[in-house]
Amino acid sequence: MTPAVIEIEDLSRTFGELKAVDGLNLSIAAGEIFGLLGPNGAGKTTTLKMLTTLLRPTRGTARILGYDILAQPVEVRRQIGYIPQERTLDRYLTGREHLRLFADLYHLPPKVARERETFLLDLVDLTDKADGETRSYSGGMKKRLEIACGLMHHPKVLFLDEPTLGLDIQSRSRVWDHIRDLRKTGMTVVLTTNYLDEADLLCDRLTIIDGGKVVITGTPGRLRQSLEGDIVWFRLEEGSAGRGEEVSALLSSFPFVRNVRREDRAFHVRIAPNEPALADLIREFHKAGLGLEAIRYQHPTLEEVFIHYAGHRIREE
Repeated sequence: MTPAVIEIEDLSRTFGELKAVDGLNLSIAAGEIFGLLGPNGAGKTTTLKMLTTLLRPTRGTARILGYDILAQPVEVRRQIGYIPQERTLDRYLTGREHLRLFADLYHLPPKVARERETFLLDLVDLTDKADGETRSYSGGMKKRLEIACGLMHHPKVLFLDEPTLGLDIQSRSRVWDHIRDLRKTGMTVVLTTNYLDEADLLCDRLTIIDGGKVVITGTPGRLRQSLEGDIVWFRLEEGSAGRGEEVSALLSSFPFVRNVRREDRAFHVRIAPNEPALADLIREFHKAGLGLEAIRYQHPTLEEVFIHYAGHRIREE
């Protein structure tokens, strides 16, 4: 069994009456890409700030590579890298100057610093842009440089807070590739995200966190399987929109239907794994004179998992 690199015990943080993080218990193994998935305000960033010793817990503690975040914060900081959600670059420094600044902050010997500088610029595909001021960088280039800065001292654990927030699709994909490359080196990566596709594609395991509490933890595949069913999604034609209650009653009459969620003219129906069920539903709708504008059969997604366990969408007004 892979040993745990991070052990979190009853980690909690309150701000006045607000329980931002409430009794987190997690174990993260060496070499994992581990995700904290949840909406804004779920407690993800607060959790990372406690793990990186930037914020003191109200209750509980955590150990990183055996070092306690409360009793041994200096030792913890030597083991970790942290890339926060907010931009941290100086727009008038070049990419190379940023890396050299971080090398000085970590007291790296000059020879080691130069070797790391060359290696990291190549790792994040910025060698050709290294001597340009960062004010000329795109959003994706800035994020890749920040990752390089966080890796300058060769940490064993890297914390990434919303690593692709605000990036375009191409830039997000490149950042994902760099994070996967880090796992190949044996590094443990802990990231926060509210992007369902990011959590699904990147994370070996993830915890859904909502309201400061752990909702459920597992691999993306296991979490989808935990719903024990598939999803039929359909939308009624406008002429049938007023018959929503009739549709709900009809759906409930099928033995393979496990759950029905209605959103105006659209219905999300969780069914026992039974692909012929789609034909049965369409036939009965036709008999009842119910018009369908669109229909889709799919296996559960992480969005459905989140809704099932948290009780709401990850992004709601």
